[in-house]
Amino acid sequence: MFEWLGENWWALWLTAFLAFAVIEMITLDLFFIMLGGGALAALVADFAGADMWLQIVVFCVVSLLMIAFVRPVALSHLKKSPAGQRSNIDRLIGEQAVVMEAVTADGGLVKIGGDIWSARSAAGVLPAGQKVVVAAIDGATAVVSAPPAVTGQS
Repeated sequence: MFEWLGENWWALWLTAFLAFAVIEMITLDLFFIMLGGGALAALVADFAGADMWLQIVVFCVVSLLMIAFVRPVALSHLKKSPAGQRSNIDRLIGEQAVVMEAVTADGGLVKIGGDIWSARSAAGVLPAGQKVVVAAIDGATAVVSAPPAVTGQS
């Protein structure tokens, strides 16, 4: 078996690439996919007829270059979002909700969008049926308050 592997390094590089790809799918930190890129470069070097030592050098150099130059750029693109776009829990802050069960400082229920959330009041007791505003999210609890009074109406 080792004799076959010594003659067919492409199988090792292909296996390494697949292993790095699976690990990347689990971790999602864009590190192992860079190592996978190095393994693919070594695979190409093997198909081009490079010696084993040169394939290892190609793997190391390409992996290090990708980690140093490609990964930071890819991470910055992933973390960049359009201005004003909020996601996940952040998008609920400032949303209007309806009190389903009286909300006190100790607890209650509100409906945000189509979902029922446990809630607590930022100040005072909020009766069922009242419209409120989500001030914050604390774990799985919405912190709500009465909407600010509208002034200047005639």
